[in-house]
Amino acid sequence: MSRQAAAFSSPPAATPTATEPSVDRLRSALGIVSELDVERLPFVGTDATAGAEAELQASVHGGRDTVDLPLAVAGSDFLANILRRARVGDTTPRQVHALERFLDANSDQVWDNSWVRFPRRLLGTGAGDAFARDLRADKSDGSNRLRGDADKFLVVERGIDYVRIPISYLLKLALVDAVAALPERPESVRRTGQRLFAHFLSDNTSPETCSFNVVSLAREAGGGRALARESARRFLLTQLLLAYANRRYELAVTGQKAVACHAPTPPVRQRELNELISDSFYRELFMNPCLSGWDRGEEKSAYMGLCHEVLSRSQLNGVKKLRDAGIIQNNLVVMPSTSSLSLANNGVHVSIGSRRLSALAAAGDSFGTRDEKYFGDLAIKVMEHFLPLFVGTYSAAPYRLGFQDFHPEVALGFLPHELDFTHLRMLWRRWKGKAKLRALGLTFTPCGPGWIDRTLSSVFNLRGDWVPDFRLLDYLVFLLSTNTSPSLNGVLGNSERLKRDLASLGVFDARMSLYLLVKLREQAVMGFSGFEARQYSLFPRFGEDMGRAVGLQHLLCAYAYREIVAGRLTHADIPDDPTLESERRQVVFDCAIGLPTFFVHEATSNHLLSKILSRTRGIRPSRRYPGYRRVVTDEYRRGLVRTVREDAPDLVEALGAGELLGELDQRLVDPPTCASHQLLGGILAEAGARDPMRVEARSFNLAAERYYRGPLRRAQIQEALQLLREELSPAAARLWGVQWGDLGLLANPDAYLAAVQNELVEDRLNTEEIVRLISLVLAVTTAQEGVTLDDV
Repeated sequence: MSRQAAAFSSPPAATPTATEPSVDRLRSALGIVSELDVERLPFVGTDATAGAEAELQASVHGGRDTVDLPLAVAGSDFLANILRRARVGDTTPRQVHALERFLDANSDQVWDNSWVRFPRRLLGTGAGDAFARDLRADKSDGSNRLRGDADKFLVVERGIDYVRIPISYLLKLALVDAVAALPERPESVRRTGQRLFAHFLSDNTSPETCSFNVVSLAREAGGGRALARESARRFLLTQLLLAYANRRYELAVTGQKAVACHAPTPPVRQRELNELISDSFYRELFMNPCLSGWDRGEEKSAYMGLCHEVLSRSQLNGVKKLRDAGIIQNNLVVMPSTSSLSLANNGVHVSIGSRRLSALAAAGDSFGTRDEKYFGDLAIKVMEHFLPLFVGTYSAAPYRLGFQDFHPEVALGFLPHELDFTHLRMLWRRWKGKAKLRALGLTFTPCGPGWIDRTLSSVFNLRGDWVPDFRLLDYLVFLLSTNTSPSLNGVLGNSERLKRDLASLGVFDARMSLYLLVKLREQAVMGFSGFEARQYSLFPRFGEDMGRAVGLQHLLCAYAYREIVAGRLTHADIPDDPTLESERRQVVFDCAIGLPTFFVHEATSNHLLSKILSRTRGIRPSRRYPGYRRVVTDEYRRGLVRTVREDAPDLVEALGAGELLGELDQRLVDPPTCASHQLLGGILAEAGARDPMRVEARSFNLAAERYYRGPLRRAQIQEALQLLREELSPAAARLWGVQWGDLGLLANPDAYLAAVQNELVEDRLNTEEIVRLISLVLAVTTAQEGVTLDDV
C-alpha cells in the first residue's frame, strides 16, 4: 500500500454531528477521491499567495526647542495643571522635576514617535489636496465637513500656517509629492505610485506599510524569499521617502530629522515618560490620528483609543489574577501604569492565502463559510503547536530586565490572561530560576521602594535577566478561552461569544478584534481565505531570516490541511479546553523568555501534542510536579521538525522544503545562527560589552535602540539595495518586458545602484537622485504586477 493510501487507512475520525462539516465534503470539494494527491491540497504548488504588514519605529532627531514631542509636552495643559497643583501644595513637585529631566536629559537628541511640523506652503499641489481631503470627517460622502480634531494638524506660529503630522502620515504626503516629481512617462509607473498611497497607513502608534502587491509562494517564484524581496523593496522605499521628506519639507534644516527603522519594543524613554503622564495624555501624544487608510479616520482613531484603554485596564486586572494564582501572596505590589505601552510594540504580520480555498468559499456550493470556519479553526490549532519554531530562530526582540523589573505584576504583563494558573505558576518559578534571583538559600524579588531594590541588587549581585523576544511578553498575543466559550472550536460566531465573556470579566472589549498569533482570514471579510501569522518581531535579514520564516509558515499551512484531509487530525484530537489551550501555548512564552524546560500532563488528551512528544527526546517524569512530564524546550522543537518530516515527506518534497528544514535544524543546534543571537551580538557591539548580564538593563536597552536605528538600519538598506539590483538585472528586464533606459536612467541600473549605494546608506543623496531611486522602486513594483511599460 502506498504512503498516501495508508494515510486514508488511519483510524476513522469521530463522526461529525449534524452541524459539523465532514472531511469527506472537504476532500470532494478539493477533487481528492482516493489517494492523497498533495498537488490538490490547499497551499501547494501555485496555490499559495502571500502579503505582509510591517510596523516601524519612528523617531525625530533634534533639540527640545525644535522637535514636536518636547514642544507638545512643554506646552501641554497636562504640564500646566501639575505645575499649578505643585505651586499650591496639592501635589509634590516630584512629577514636575521628572518631566523636566525627561525634556532636558536627552543626550542623543532622539524623540521617539514624535510628530513633525513644517510650513504648509512646502506641500506640493497633490500633497496639499490629499491633506485637505484627509482632514474631512468622511472622505466617501463628498462633503467638506472637517474632522472634529482638525485643529491638531494645523497650527499657526509667528503668523505662518504649519502642518503638524505623525511620521506615518508624512510618508504618504512625501510619496504624493515624489510621484508628482517623476518624469511624465511611463504613465504606468506613475499610476503605481498613486496606487501605493493607500499602502502607507496610520495605525496604532508606529508607521505601518502593507505589501505593494500579493506575491506567489510557488517554488519557481522563490517561495518565501519572494515576499522577503517585496518587503525589502517596501522598506527601501520608506527610507527614500523619509530622505525626500527631510529635504522637501525642510525638516533637516529646521532641526527635525525624521528616521524610521525596524525596532520591536517600545523605546526606553517613551516607557519612562509613560510612567509620568496620564493615560489620556499618552493617547494624545502617541496614539495615531489615522489620517490615512480609512474613510472615517476619526472613528478609527477613537477605536485605537478604545484598544489602548482596554489593554491598560486589562493589564491592571491581571494583578488580581496573579493574586488568585498564588503568585502574589500579599498586598505589597507595584501598581502597573494606568497606561499600557503594549501598542507601541512593533512586529511583522504575514498573511498566506489559498487560491483553492478562496474560490471554494466564494462559490459557496460544496464548501461554504461554515466549512471555511470549521477547518480553518482546526488548522490554527494545529499550527499553534509549531509556533515555537519561529521564536528566537527567525525573529526576536532581545531585552534586558533588571532586578527591579521582577515584580510579577510587571514582568508577567498580560500572561495572566494567556495561560491558566498552573502553567503560569510553573513559568514564573522557572523564570525566577533562570534569572538567578536566589541568595543565601532564599529567592528574592523586588520589594517596591527603589532604594531597597537597588540595595538588594547590589549586595546579592542580583542582575535580572535577558530574554530573546520581549515583544511576545509585552503584548497581548493570545486570549485564553473560557470554559463556556472556546475560541477555535470551528463554530461560526465563537469569537464573538468569547469576546462577550471576556468583556464581562474586564479582560477585553467585544468591539475589538480577537487577539491570536494565528488568525483566520475569511474570504467574505478579507477577499481571500487563509491565515495571518503575528509571531514575528524583528528579522535581522530579509532573505535569510524573513524568507525562510515565510517558507516555514507556508509549509505548516499546507501540513495542517494535509493532516486534516488525510483524516489524521480532527477537532476531537485537540480538544477545546482552556487548560489544553494553555498547555500547547505555554511553549511560545518559554521560548520568548529562553526557559530550557516546560511540563505537560501525563494524561493530556491533546493527541497531536502526544504524537509530537513521542518524537521528542529527553522527556522524563517531573520530580517537582507529580503527574507531569518534564520536556526540554529545544528537544521539543526538534521533535516538531521530525513530526513534519515523518508525517508529510511527500509535502516536503512537493514544496522543496528539505533544505529549509535542514537549515532550521542547524539553527536549533547552533544558537549563534539564530535571530536572537545575531541581534544580541549587534546590541553588545553597540554597548561595548560581551555579556548582556554585565550591562545594566537600561543601558542595554538603549544600546539596542541605537543598534536598530544605526548599524542594523544601514545593513538592511544595503541588503534591500542588493535585492533590488537582482530584480533590475537584464534577465528580469526581459522577463517583465521592461526597457530600463526608458525611465530616464542609464541602460544599466545595476551599475547606477552600485555607484549611489554608499551615498544612500549615509543619507547624502540630493533630492533629484532620491526621486530617481523612487522611480526605480516603483518601476520594479509595476513590473512585478505583470504590467509592461508598453505605453512609453
